[in-house]
Amino acid sequence: MVASPLDLEIRRVVTDSDLDGVVTAAILRRWWGDAEIVFGHPGELRAGLLDSNIDKWTAVCDLPWHPNCGLSIDHHQSNKPPEGGSNDSVIVWRDTPSAARIAFDMVSERVDLSDMVDLLEWVDKLDGGGVSREEYLSEHPVLWLGRAIDVGEGTAMVILESLQKGVGVEEILAGPEVAGVVNEKISELEFLREAIAENMHIEDRMAIVRLEDLDLRSNGYQVTAMAGEDCDACVIVHGNVGATFGEEGRYPVSASFYTNSFLHRQGGVFDLTDLAKLFDADGGGHANACGCRIKPIQGLELEDRDVNEGDINRNIAAWMELWGRR
Repeated sequence: MVASPLDLEIRRVVTDSDLDGVVTAAILRRWWGDAEIVFGHPGELRAGLLDSNIDKWTAVCDLPWHPNCGLSIDHHQSNKPPEGGSNDSVIVWRDTPSAARIAFDMVSERVDLSDMVDLLEWVDKLDGGGVSREEYLSEHPVLWLGRAIDVGEGTAMVILESLQKGVGVEEILAGPEVAGVVNEKISELEFLREAIAENMHIEDRMAIVRLEDLDLRSNGYQVTAMAGEDCDACVIVHGNVGATFGEEGRYPVSASFYTNSFLHRQGGVFDLTDLAKLFDADGGGHANACGCRIKPIQGLELEDRDVNEGDINRNIAAWMELWGRR
């Protein structure tokens, strides 16, 4: 057994493509400087689409543990490894606000990461539900860094490599490869706000937002900032009806659940993973932020067929019935 995860030979990092995943990989690149980067999503990993990228020289970060990996770094409640862990993988799971915090604490034992301290505070806030409504509605550079990362893997890779080299957040945002993306996101954010307003209703203090087939995604902060004190949590439906993993530009219709952390700073009124796991065995995340795929159901029974629009209504109805028992 290695004395430290840093003693492993890591040649590839498979990581989530969001802000937390990108910052985590950038930190690991400060130690394993030549490691290949592969971006993925929890659903893709669980569906086996990343299997060919994962072996004993691979670190899997901010994603579920994979039995073939050499190193696993994660903080999601539903991905907590079983007692005893694994004989073949080094698993570093901690109940922290972000996976980047785990990587930071680990790598900073041997590398000076003082330039990333302020960034890590914001990653913790954003990924761990610790940001205030005023902070979220501000123009803080890390907010725009996260929005730029969400545009796609090309931009995410530019940002990752810049962070690896020690480039500051404001300098990254002003750079030629990112500045244009940020300007586009400014315009898109207003469009997203309009779409949320048009497609949101609040039922029993749950804000329900239907964004499927609109090629739009939103986080819970944006929805709960708009819904205000009228909701305790929200569910956002996104993706494309009929899509499957691996399709270019399309993602299976799914749902994300978030506690209104602006209102409930110390945790929500309900463990939202109960909703995420109701029909999707691979659903989960944190009690206050999680997700799942929309499943084909009739009543409360899963059916072996493609998902249709009616399934979205049936999934939501079942979630709301469970939510109503809180």
